[in-house]
Amino acid sequence: MRIVLLGAPGAGKGTQAVVISERLGLAHVASGDLFRQAQNNGSELGALVRSYMERGELVPDAVTIRVILERISAPDCAQGFILDGFPRTLEQADALDEALTERGQAIDVVLHIKVSTEELVRRLSGRWICRNCQTPYHVISSPPKVAGRCDRCGGELYQRPDDSEEAVRNRLRVYSTETAPLIEYYVGQGKLVEINGEQGVKAVAKEVMAALGQSIDGE
Repeated sequence: MRIVLLGAPGAGKGTQAVVISERLGLAHVASGDLFRQAQNNGSELGALVRSYMERGELVPDAVTIRVILERISAPDCAQGFILDGFPRTLEQADALDEALTERGQAIDVVLHIKVSTEELVRRLSGRWICRNCQTPYHVISSPPKVAGRCDRCGGELYQRPDDSEEAVRNRLRVYSTETAPLIEYYVGQGKLVEINGEQGVKAVAKEVMAALGQSIDGE
């Protein structure tokens, strides 16, 4: 099965992708993780990716498409995958469909996790990350036991530049402008299923798995 997860930054795509990956045995392909890896490898591409992310802007289509298509060509994607954070534009969706068609494949279902703008700002602007082990925290929903320090390894917590409130609001504006047309694109293909992302994590997971014809805990 080949699945696309749509939703604004902070909608919970990554969390639900892990649930799907574990239950269906599919590769989880997260564009954000791939971009952060690129930022840390010291390459020219990594520096370019960093410059866009720190401004809260989307990485250009040409760069994104090249990175993602290379990833889904890997052996662990042969039996299917979950795309988390890609595609974000119609150009990316077209490139994805074209690449899959050449392989005799297609996207099976597109799950759109919907969350309000103010809830997204609350979630993202309160997020802090451990510099050492990358464990995430949230000042409201999952604060560390000791302010500024990781519970797991004691490392320093920091806020990514793209998680400041100003950058978050800019990212959401960009998302609305650039990505919203994808909803109609996949509706036209008859592949879109909307998911209420403002529920608790488990409730969202149940709705997601139900959309895929699966259940959680035998329910």
